[in-house]
Amino acid sequence: MAAHVAGPARAIKTTSLLLFLLLLSFLATVSSGSLQSDALLRFKAGLGNNAALLTWDPAVDPCNGDRSNWAGVLCTDGLVWGLQLEHMQLAGVIDVDALAAINNIRTLSLMDNRLAGPLPEVKKLGKLKTLFLSNNYFSGEIPAGAFDGMGSLKTMNLANNDFTGRIPISITVLPRLTMVRLDGNQFTGRIPEFRQNLLRAVNLANNELEGPIPKSLSHMNPNSFSVIIILLVLVIILIATILCLLLRHRRKHAASRQLARDSFTSGKVILTSAPAVRAVQREEATHVSSASVAAGAHAQARRADQANRLLFLRDDVERFDLQDLLRASAEVLGSGTFGASYKAGVVGQAMVVKRYRHMNNVGREEFHEHMRMLGKLKHPNLLPLEAYYYRKEEKLLVSKFVDKGSLASHLHGTAKGLAYLHDEIPLTVPHAHLKSSNVLLDESFEPMLTDYALRPVINSDHAHKLMIAYKSPEYAQHGKTSNKTDVWSLGILMLEILTGKFPENYLTSGYDSGSDLGTWVNNMVKEKRMGEVFEKDMAGTTKDSKSQMIHLLKLALSCCEEDLEIRVDVKEAVEKIEQFMDDV
Repeated sequence: MAAHVAGPARAIKTTSLLLFLLLLSFLATVSSGSLQSDALLRFKAGLGNNAALLTWDPAVDPCNGDRSNWAGVLCTDGLVWGLQLEHMQLAGVIDVDALAAINNIRTLSLMDNRLAGPLPEVKKLGKLKTLFLSNNYFSGEIPAGAFDGMGSLKTMNLANNDFTGRIPISITVLPRLTMVRLDGNQFTGRIPEFRQNLLRAVNLANNELEGPIPKSLSHMNPNSFSVIIILLVLVIILIATILCLLLRHRRKHAASRQLARDSFTSGKVILTSAPAVRAVQREEATHVSSASVAAGAHAQARRADQANRLLFLRDDVERFDLQDLLRASAEVLGSGTFGASYKAGVVGQAMVVKRYRHMNNVGREEFHEHMRMLGKLKHPNLLPLEAYYYRKEEKLLVSKFVDKGSLASHLHGTAKGLAYLHDEIPLTVPHAHLKSSNVLLDESFEPMLTDYALRPVINSDHAHKLMIAYKSPEYAQHGKTSNKTDVWSLGILMLEILTGKFPENYLTSGYDSGSDLGTWVNNMVKEKRMGEVFEKDMAGTTKDSKSQMIHLLKLALSCCEEDLEIRVDVKEAVEKIEQFMDDV
């Protein structure tokens, strides 16, 4: 009898315990949401001109799972992990103490506002991984220990404020720092040694610093320390103009020839909501592989949960979700170096979805942050990134479809986008994958750069094998790239159109002088076989046209010179092209 009584009693106790634990969990969740709301409302109260934060309603929780109910609040699992309050005209005081009450905050971006005064005590936010305060009105000296204890900080942008005095020493010892921008301030004194092993990019331009560049920064882009903005894009625009005139008569023939050289497979598939992807019949035998690639993307995408939704970076594009992409009729455009590309018709517009295979080593927050940085880039000669999708095993990047094909199909020469990247992206090689098929043409035949600034999120082993920057002579000889590496890529691109030859070293791992297009041209010139260098449709019939082609050939060779000391820099290239334009 006692045994019979003990059983139900034990069951009652177990049930009660479970209910108690569930109640505790519920109360903890409610308490956490309440604390987050209170902290954010305190933060809002310290800001002036906060009309952009009208959605911060005390009656509504900031987060609903991974979805934010409040403008500019970043959420995960019902918790606030960041603030992205940019271009909102915010003023007033940043209440760091209020933000410190949010234990999970990892990202703070207040760029492009009207915030002023000294640097806030951000070291109270010890778990921050990203800090963006650029383009405000902060001023005064930053204390030497302003960043003490911020061991998780990876990216910092304090550019375009009015900070004065010396660069705080605490920045130089942050162990996980990978990128820092301090340009556009009034820092003085010598440039300190940066001791981080992971540091990839430092921009100190437009300050009042003095002395030599420290050894720890000598491998980085010298123009990050220069006041002069790189004008490489101007070079490319002028080249584009010249070559556009020279190539007008051969556009129709170039498309099929170059497309074959790029080894793109072409075909059509239908992406449906069914578990499999049906291949539409096509003449080429490659449709099976194209369909299987699309099927793999479809199967993985269907398994994605709400946390891994399609994330948009721009306000001027109509929203759609991942299921819209999966249901859309799609054309396989090709399979490039890092993955396949698809054209999909979604909500009345044509989009291109690129599936990347070699980005699985980058962390979630780092990838999100890099995509947000790319989403902020705006230039008529850059193809904007509209949206992206993140999973550990798979990344999708979405942009609008550009219907005139690539530079490889029509003309060589690109635009101001490259200089813009050199100015805005603080990396040694901002593009790193410049080639003819990565320059698209819009309806006005205006060049637009694609696949730019992806080096930080590409797996290192694949980047070294496949990206154009790592096929340069300086990487082969010295094991490092430089700010002139994109110039080398530009020179090879020019030679490609002038000679009609595809750069065979693009298909190999590393740099091989024997297969380098620049080496071949130089040898032909030395052997006085200039007539065999130019592609027959480019050679021209008049004395003047031949002279113009030789002039451009010399400029291309100066851009892809193996010796970095001899290789032409941007200013020289601009002068030569402007002189050429005056003579044409």
